[in-house]
Amino acid sequence: MQTNDLINALRADAAKQAMPLGYSWWIAIVAATIIAAGAFFILIGPRPDFTVAAHTPRFLFKFIVTLALVVVAFALLRVLSRPGSDVRHVAYWLVLMPILLGTAVAAELFAVPSDQLVTVWWGSNVYVCLTFIPLIGLGALAVFLAALRHGAPTRPRLAGAVAGLLAGGIAATFYAAHCTDDSPLFVATWYSIAIAGLVALGAICGRRVARW
Repeated sequence: MQTNDLINALRADAAKQAMPLGYSWWIAIVAATIIAAGAFFILIGPRPDFTVAAHTPRFLFKFIVTLALVVVAFALLRVLSRPGSDVRHVAYWLVLMPILLGTAVAAELFAVPSDQLVTVWWGSNVYVCLTFIPLIGLGALAVFLAALRHGAPTRPRLAGAVAGLLAGGIAATFYAAHCTDDSPLFVATWYSIAIAGLVALGAICGRRVARW
């Protein structure tokens, strides 16, 4: 390659603008949601009485919690993808989910007879929940880990964990449409454990994939 050709090539590379990081995250969340939706409808689909259940507060509450988790985790992950960013002002919002669940669980303890608490806590779909939330969220997690490579996270393990949290929130939102166990006790326990599996996987993969 001649000198002039090299100069022209370098100039062309410099003229190329990388996709803005904020824009790439919006593409990632849309892609992850589509992938999770595809997995949900292929694997299990909504519960048969979805339209009836959609008019009950306990069923709708599941979506309030999971969607709140998605919003906060998405904001936190975007901050973590930028080096030197202060995450505290976003991370504080993570306490919203325990507050919501804790309030609902307290109400449930008063509303449900004591001899039925174990039944509603265990529910009828524990193993389905623990299996399909991670399965639905795996593709979304892969998308978010790939998006992290477009950024420059200084704490890749933490960023990977939050990517798993976000993927888990999306997966839990879809799974909630299938789940017939609407008790906050069930949601607080088993949804949390299922999402934690994706958080752990994200932390492990983030350490390898997202470092730079």
